[in-house]
Amino acid sequence: MPDSAAAPQASLSTLYRDHRSWLESWLRRRLGDSWEAADLAQDTFVRVLAAQHTQTLPSLREPRAYLLTVGKRLLVNHYQRRSLERAYLEALANLPQALAPSPEQRWLLLETLHALDELLDGLPRAVRQAFLWSQLEGIDYSTIGERLGVSERTVKRYMAKAYEHCLLVDL
Repeated sequence: MPDSAAAPQASLSTLYRDHRSWLESWLRRRLGDSWEAADLAQDTFVRVLAAQHTQTLPSLREPRAYLLTVGKRLLVNHYQRRSLERAYLEALANLPQALAPSPEQRWLLLETLHALDELLDGLPRAVRQAFLWSQLEGIDYSTIGERLGVSERTVKRYMAKAYEHCLLVDL
């Protein structure tokens, strides 16, 4: 292995060894669950590894601050995901038994919702809302504009931005 490839691997190993337990403890205090904290800590280091492979990992003068930033983002995503799951389960509970999906269908729907949420992550709230109303509920642009308090032209810009975001996320 060339020295240039060994150095980042060694620094990641050192970063993991020196700071994993600290990060996991920080996450455990916020989550109140050691298993979820361990998962999120591991996900944090997976993100660091991915950043390292795409050459975007900065030189870490303050490794805990960097890990905390990545960990906080994952924590926010975790809470958003949990909120999405609760809303989905509440909607299912309100369905008549005859219309309720099977456990397999529920799982597939929940996974689809998570994928959609992750796909739209990073878009401004109004853009996300316009996109979801249009695509999931079939609401026309003028009605969306009224709901959001913006012009139809702005809704068209929102939709263009959302479509562009969706296309670029896959790249």
